Amino acid sequence: MKNSFENKNIILASQSPRRHSLIKKIVSNFDVVSPEFDEKLDSSNYTDDAIRSLSLQKALSVLNTHKESGTGIRFCKNSFIISADTMVVLNSKIYGKPKDEAGAVKMLKELSGKTHFVVTAVTVLDSDTKKSFTDIVKTYVTFQVLSDELIENYVKTKHPLDKAGAYGIQEMGSEFIKNVDGDLENVIGFPTKKVKELLVEAGYVFC
Repeated sequence: MKNSFENKNIILASQSPRRHSLIKKIVSNFDVVSPEFDEKLDSSNYTDDAIRSLSLQKALSVLNTHKESGTGIRFCKNSFIISADTMVVLNSKIYGKPKDEAGAVKMLKELSGKTHFVVTAVTVLDSDTKKSFTDIVKTYVTFQVLSDELIENYVKTKHPLDKAGAYGIQEMGSEFIKNVDGDLENVIGFPTKKVKELLVEAGYVFC
């Protein structure tokens, strides 16, 4: 029974270069496809169930796409589809990617001096059985009190514009971050320990 899973393909439903880099820590060969899913969530009322649902819907959108990759692998057969959704949350308010530099400045000023949590929902979907495995990981991050100058200089780098909460913790030092309680990879956007656990639960065999 175990051997029947050894040749399943791994498909990462994400275009994030950070996730591409992190997944290589646990699997060497994988395909990438962008999920065709329009994310909609009430930004003022975070719930665990909502982010779990988003992650699952991303994986299902890939399963239902029925497209072939450039290497000829059909996505909807013999595969484990991995999707993830990461959010920054403060007082039940969701901080997504800022629309512009002014939005990034506003977000960072609201996070300044406070503890928020970063949550990632991960789904592993078996394309053959349609069985899914989803779980969440939360990490608590405390910011230093950030000066206007520090925020503005960081935003000018353009790095915050493609990141939830308008920041990438891998780009920040102690002048930004006071404390991290939990999985650091989760804050980057892809908790590989949890991904590996779900793959094992789904039946994937690691060599």
